[in-house]
Amino acid sequence: VQLQASGGGLVQAGGSLRLSCAASGSISHFSAMGWARQAAGKQRELVASIIAGGRTNYADSVKGRFTILRDNAKNMVYLQMNSLKPEDTAVYYCTTRTGLGPFGSWGQGTLVTVSS
Repeated sequence: VQLQASGGGLVQAGGSLRLSCAASGSISHFSAMGWARQAAGKQRELVASIIAGGRTNYADSVKGRFTILRDNAKNMVYLQMNSLKPEDTAVYYCTTRTGLGPFGSWGQGTLVTVSS
């Protein structure tokens, strides 16, 4: 399954963006879907994940501001980002996990730039 993230752009601090991830095939068999980001000069970090049952998990840095949604029928995953901060600037990737394995299959990312 190939993943294509979209929806990034330039936004002012305090603004909102909604990222979308389109999968080329069914995502229903993945144990979890997630969003990760990589800022310039930093390691990639997982910021949000959602398991097949719908339970979500967030990095402390985005908790209360970001919401991950999963639509198995449409093979789509979304990341609603509110109250954006300059430190949220990064390339955002959607990712999958199979079983209890690590997240992988990062796909093509989308750049989010938050100006102060």
